[in-house]
Amino acid sequence: MNTVVLLTCTGLGLGALYFLVASGLSLIFGLMDVLNFAHGALLSVGAYAAWWAAAEAGMSFWLAVLFGTAIGTLASVLLELAVIRPLYSRPRDQILATVGVGLALPALLMGVWGADARPFPQPEELSGTVSLLGAVVPVNRFVLMGAALVILLLLRLFLARTRYGLIVRAGVEDRAMVTALGIDVRRAFTLVFAIGGAAAALGGALAGLYFGSVNPGQGTGLLVFAFVVVVMGGMGSVTGAAVASAAVGLVQQFANYYTAAGLGDLSVVVLLAVLLLVRPRGLTGRLA
Repeated sequence: MNTVVLLTCTGLGLGALYFLVASGLSLIFGLMDVLNFAHGALLSVGAYAAWWAAAEAGMSFWLAVLFGTAIGTLASVLLELAVIRPLYSRPRDQILATVGVGLALPALLMGVWGADARPFPQPEELSGTVSLLGAVVPVNRFVLMGAALVILLLLRLFLARTRYGLIVRAGVEDRAMVTALGIDVRRAFTLVFAIGGAAAALGGALAGLYFGSVNPGQGTGLLVFAFVVVVMGGMGSVTGAAVASAAVGLVQQFANYYTAAGLGDLSVVVLLAVLLLVRPRGLTGRLA
């Protein structure tokens, strides 16, 4: 029983990390029809910014997380303004451009700080464990789950209850009509990119807490599972991404423990294939 509880908490913590990456990816694709292959690089930017703030600048952990999230958000806005916006009508060029940025940013980080992983400072209050149903669970797993839940609630509120959320949804359906009404859809799309980048950068900052270190390729590795989550949850569905993230994290942890090491990734691929056979549009196949 102890092992099951520990694996469940660890799997949900990993799933929460996947959701932080996948939520922005799903939001950007579902609302703007942009497949952003540079999204993982934004996670790496947020991770290294948080690491620098904590390890080099001496900031507290929470200030470092805010700093990393802010830097990742700024990088996302610059990406949308300089790279994506001129290519909204050219989806094939969007893919090539974002793939290029996704390769260039980790290479830049590697050039500045090297290819070796950097230990991420662990705050004392989050480095301990708690006892849950007899299992000893690291506190940081619950921090990740809490952050993912907050982001999920905020995204749903943004889409359903805010003016810009409604503008973006309307702009996706008929951009020309919304523009004719005098509404600047481009500003709303930039806001969506900023929100997506902030979620990814927050995931990067908290990934250092989960893994204990940061490295230039961390975002690229997590991006693979983020795409799996987006497809499983339904393209453009934030809620579906949350459910799929939890499923992927749990399957990985239980498969890695009860089978040979490394089979967790294969189990996720099998789960994705089975789901697409049963529900080709994913768990929900709709926005929010």
